[in-house]
Amino acid sequence: MKHLISLPPNVVKHYHELENKNKQEWYVDSDPKEKHVGSGGGTAHILSRCRASESNEMFSQWLKKEHKIIIHGGGQSRRLPAYAPVGKVLTPLPVFRWSRGQRLHQKLMDLQLSFLTKILQKSPSHLNTLVASGDVLLLNEAILPEIPDADIVCVGLWTEPSQAKNHGVFFLERKNTDRLAFMLQKPNDEKIKELMKDYDFLIDVGVWLLSERAVNTLMKKSGWNEQNQKFINGTPDFMDLYGDFGLKMGTQPAEQDQDINELDVAVLVLNEGEFYHFGKSRELIDSCVMLQNRILDQREIWHRRIKPHPSIFTLNAVTNIKFHREHRNIWIENAYIGQNWNLHKDHVITGIPENNWNLDLPAGICLDIVPVQNDKFCLRPYGYYDDFKGNIFNPDTQWMGQPLTDWFKQRGLNIDQIPSGDGDIQDARLFPILDQSALTEDFIRWMIQGDADNTHQAEKYSKAPKFSASDIHAGTNLQRLYNQRMQYSRKIIPALARNHENSIFYQLDLKDMAHQYMEAELPLPEELTKKANGMSRIHDQMFRAKIQQYRGKEGSGHEQKAFELLKDTMVESGITHLMQPELDLLSDQIVWGRSPVRIDIAGGWTDTPPYCLINGGKVINFALNMNGQAPLQCFVKRGNKYSIVFRSIDLGIEEEVTTYEELSNFQEVGSAFAISKAALVLAGFSPTFCQKKYASLTEQLKDFGSGLEINTLAAVPKGSGLGTSSILAATILGTIADACNLGWDKIELGKKTLVLEQLLTTGGGWQDQFGGLLHGVKLIETAPGFDQTPVLKWLPDHLFHQSGLKSRMMVYYTGITRVAKNILAEIVRGMFLNESEVLSILKDMQYHVLETFESIQRGNYEDLGRVIEESWRLNQRLDEGTNPPEVQKILDKINPYLSGKKLAGAGGGGFMFMIAKDEDAAQKVKEILTQDPPNSRARFVDFDLSDSGLLITRS
Repeated sequence: MKHLISLPPNVVKHYHELENKNKQEWYVDSDPKEKHVGSGGGTAHILSRCRASESNEMFSQWLKKEHKIIIHGGGQSRRLPAYAPVGKVLTPLPVFRWSRGQRLHQKLMDLQLSFLTKILQKSPSHLNTLVASGDVLLLNEAILPEIPDADIVCVGLWTEPSQAKNHGVFFLERKNTDRLAFMLQKPNDEKIKELMKDYDFLIDVGVWLLSERAVNTLMKKSGWNEQNQKFINGTPDFMDLYGDFGLKMGTQPAEQDQDINELDVAVLVLNEGEFYHFGKSRELIDSCVMLQNRILDQREIWHRRIKPHPSIFTLNAVTNIKFHREHRNIWIENAYIGQNWNLHKDHVITGIPENNWNLDLPAGICLDIVPVQNDKFCLRPYGYYDDFKGNIFNPDTQWMGQPLTDWFKQRGLNIDQIPSGDGDIQDARLFPILDQSALTEDFIRWMIQGDADNTHQAEKYSKAPKFSASDIHAGTNLQRLYNQRMQYSRKIIPALARNHENSIFYQLDLKDMAHQYMEAELPLPEELTKKANGMSRIHDQMFRAKIQQYRGKEGSGHEQKAFELLKDTMVESGITHLMQPELDLLSDQIVWGRSPVRIDIAGGWTDTPPYCLINGGKVINFALNMNGQAPLQCFVKRGNKYSIVFRSIDLGIEEEVTTYEELSNFQEVGSAFAISKAALVLAGFSPTFCQKKYASLTEQLKDFGSGLEINTLAAVPKGSGLGTSSILAATILGTIADACNLGWDKIELGKKTLVLEQLLTTGGGWQDQFGGLLHGVKLIETAPGFDQTPVLKWLPDHLFHQSGLKSRMMVYYTGITRVAKNILAEIVRGMFLNESEVLSILKDMQYHVLETFESIQRGNYEDLGRVIEESWRLNQRLDEGTNPPEVQKILDKINPYLSGKKLAGAGGGGFMFMIAKDEDAAQKVKEILTQDPPNSRARFVDFDLSDSGLLITRS
């Protein structure tokens, strides 16, 4: 996927270095200098320039090659002056208090891309170009609707007429639900209310998906000559995408243009979408307030810092003042605010170098100090509501909340002496360029408050060279601006760590934070004590391990401690009371437990601690018998001696245990009976978990009334991906619990298995054991917290009983195995560190579970292949090793015949679940892999849905 970003010309030269972006993935450019081309012309321009930088092939051929996201962020930013030099799309945004995995230096574009990427990935293949506005953030905390098949798909949100009047508005015929009838730009209330009788309406949020046909039409309307691969007039003709091209779209277009009228245009309605605008200074603060408060559930907000007012934001800034209740609507970023500053409300304060000023900033005044040249600063004060529009001689043109002409009169200055080009305030050279020594509190105060009698400051202003807003746009020293921001940020990082109970420190992307510590050579914060929040301590240890790794030192001790803390916390929360096993077996009786395996089709990994402890988990899986049998079995009977005898039927080995020490050595690497030993320990055959205290295991067994013989059978290859070890553990626990009268039901067995795996240090989540313990097709969900008791929703199992569909479903053993422990540890490290990419994928997985649930619930089995294919894609995003070359070779042979497939479990090998496009395709797949298997072990396996889950009987 290629990212094309339109930015101010000055930023283009330095973008990849400043933002640490790969030039192969990120193409940046600016609109033509010669003329204004609009968002449509700008889209045509950046596409043509990107093509020219990469290839000599025809534009239409190049366009087909890969998906593209175009973000327009190169405007003049008149109404948000603070970020005009970099473009609104690079506006720094605060870490939101409910978030996990955000970064301290995140920009608006970082947050935009999550949704934009998701929508483009889900689009029909011919919709391969997405265009978005750079000053809008869209969130959609719901299943993304199916994207219509059209030439153009525009994203729309429901709203009221009073809000719609400020935007482009889509009108849809009610009988033709998703097709655009026509679009209007900023229609008034009366017009919208009149049209509401016959049409539904939605606001345009600036996100459009374009097909190749639509892009080629846009290029043509912008003056592109396909034959000679150039614009007829050298640069694109003016074309506003939203206000010109858009008015000619739809079944009843507002304006006529045959080429555009013929395009099929649909609207993607986000019923639960959220729209945040960052076009103005006040919108910057208003949108951030709404974002901070979009989640009020205190359980999702770790820190308890209470601000005097929620509209105060300090980012990358040193602030030595205290805020009070009268302070509101204050944005401080990349700034040093000394203790002698006095603030009020409605301020945007940016770029302030370190100072000792005694400065009172009146309400409604903003201050921006911009680094220019090698060592100078441009002083830019302005008003909170200034829009930098109008002629400087017009008394209605505002600056700092008053007529610009009055500002000059109050200071005894002649406005005629200000160069301004054609008189537009944007081009008026109002802002003085000064040495840092000349940047004094007296001069700033004069600029803001005025004093006609202060001729010294007036003379200083008159003599100083000056920049216009446009000059600042082009003349900012971006390296100095970024360096100052980073210096301030690194000064506050240690304070955030010290104040972790009241800050967002341990919910940040700690991998990124560890990199910051390494680069800035910051000293490690104090290690958290036992008094700290349990999850914070776990995060802290892995954070320390990562810093040590970055510094080339050994960090395994901290990493081991993180896993031990998780284990201890999980065990402590999972063992609510001690056990007292009681013999419930006749002398010749056998208790027989047997369980199916599970195939996970959506949500795998979201069930894994610590992710599920913080966010809850969601998984859909099937319980399957293999070749007519439940393949995981356990037999328990009384022993002839006061000892415990373990036998593995499939491995052909046995071991006799007579001491607690031998029983508790289940963590030894390579122990064949580790699971069985840990199960007995949890069942109370251990001083740690038993109500009574015994001098020895022999003494306990005498009191118990017998020894035990535990026989196990796993008729599934190791590394199968079918949840074998976890389900076998649950089966052993259940069989022992039955023989020892412990009274554990299936839910309790699943929770005990989670504890058992922590004792074994294999980790893992809960979906495997619940997948096998519980029958059928089911959605399994847990809430955040250490109590991972699942809520179950059984799904219809018609797909296993409809012969036409059942015959298209195949389970194939690839003969390739991959043990999940190492994979698991790597992914869990990402969870410990709140890695933003890991958490984003896991969140996508949870939404995908809901989409899969709805597909099955609706009986939309034709869609089942697609959702399983998406699960496979998500697994590969999380771990690229999920699909090794050996597996891909298998898929290359059969992919044309499949509607969906995925490897079971963590992937990489083992069993593959496949759905063929039809019965003939299924037969073809079987023929191909039977005649040309990848290895001597590979084979198809008969399967059926288990209607019992774990089944325990007695002889």
